Amino acid sequence: MPHHETTPLDLAVIGGSGLYNFPGLENAERHTVDTPYGPASGDIVVGDFAGKRIAFLARHGESHTLPPHRVNYRANVWALHSLGARRVVGVNAVGGIRDDMGPRVIVVPDQLIDYTHGRLTSYCDVEGAEVKHIDFSEPYAESLRRQLLDAARAAGVAAIDGGCYGATQGPRLETRAEIARMKRDGCDLVGMTGMPEAVLARELELDYACLALVANFAAGCGDEAEISIEEIFAHLAAATADVPRILAELLRV
Repeated sequence: MPHHETTPLDLAVIGGSGLYNFPGLENAERHTVDTPYGPASGDIVVGDFAGKRIAFLARHGESHTLPPHRVNYRANVWALHSLGARRVVGVNAVGGIRDDMGPRVIVVPDQLIDYTHGRLTSYCDVEGAEVKHIDFSEPYAESLRRQLLDAARAAGVAAIDGGCYGATQGPRLETRAEIARMKRDGCDLVGMTGMPEAVLARELELDYACLALVANFAAGCGDEAEISIEEIFAHLAAATADVPRILAELLRV
């Protein structure tokens, strides 16, 4: 096992599209973790931030080489857990469905619906593993959600409390009809990486919450005629700039 396993981590952060490294991380060490589930998305960077010890992992790889359906979610979550993570914040780029969830808005969702398929979604899916039927009625740790919202407020960053995240397969964006269906289902946001990350964290008894950064209105929502990839990344960069301030306040809690 890694030599630093006894050093507790105050927080682990999984960065989504637009967040491939963690600004302000000091005394950083890179760790390649061997997992029973294959390789993680890349090295886990452990360092000091806001006076605390954090771990950072780029979900898509540091060069964004992994599409959402090819991310090894089991390895990623297991690797962070093995390094001592007990609280995990997943930063996710999303599309907005609800009217008040337009570009550059930050949301801390409280529910999700999984529309993905063919992904490895459980640590029970291994020969000889104990089958656990975990309670997933509340998919995010409420205590960590509250702390994130309080941290955003302390950082002077507006964040919406609650909302339903719909996880789609990707990497393509959704059709208008698919988004209309998701809206009928009660989804407020759409993303491609929220599952199975959240349920795997629950299986390992980690506190997990999502910090959703709205990059664009989803198909047929808002007043955009079509979705421009250039605009998406501009909006994402603006929202991502607020993340370190929020997490710095979170670590003061």
